[in-house]
Amino acid sequence: MKSKTDILRMTMLAMMVALGVVISPILRIEGMCPMAHLINITCSVFMGPWYSLLCATIIGVLRMAFMGIPPLALTGAVFGAFLSGVLYRASKGRIWCAVLGEVIGTGLIGSVISYPIMAFLVHKSGLTWFFYTPLFITGTLIGGAIALVFLVALRRTGMLTKIQSALGGKTYELPSPAGRPAPADPQ
Repeated sequence: MKSKTDILRMTMLAMMVALGVVISPILRIEGMCPMAHLINITCSVFMGPWYSLLCATIIGVLRMAFMGIPPLALTGAVFGAFLSGVLYRASKGRIWCAVLGEVIGTGLIGSVISYPIMAFLVHKSGLTWFFYTPLFITGTLIGGAIALVFLVALRRTGMLTKIQSALGGKTYELPSPAGRPAPADPQ
């Protein structure tokens, strides 16, 4: 029998996948999908790198199957999703590190890996190794900025820690900026 935390984790994953598929067409052009990066970073912070990788993979497969998106739906998501969660944990809960992981993982690694896939498997001509890099980096910066604002707001209200705890994830107590005391938990 599944525990309450396991059910909540699966429910959150399903909600993140559904939200990712529904909002992905916003601001999307080939090679740039900022809303996918918002979902990747949020999932990384809420649930960790493995769940974020799973979420990005499922969203990519669904987008490819139902929306006719090229394999960029996977190459432009999975590396950043995983690295976002890894850097968030390695930095002991710094949200900007999760954003940086998405930028490096998608903007650099994913964009370079997209070249051989699009050139040789999809037979798209006129590409170079760094063809997708400007678009991928721009998309990750837009989605990352939105995620940063959203997650910092959740942290300030204390909701980020509550969400992470409810999902059985790691929580981090960071020092408050400018020496101000951290907000008390209103329980």
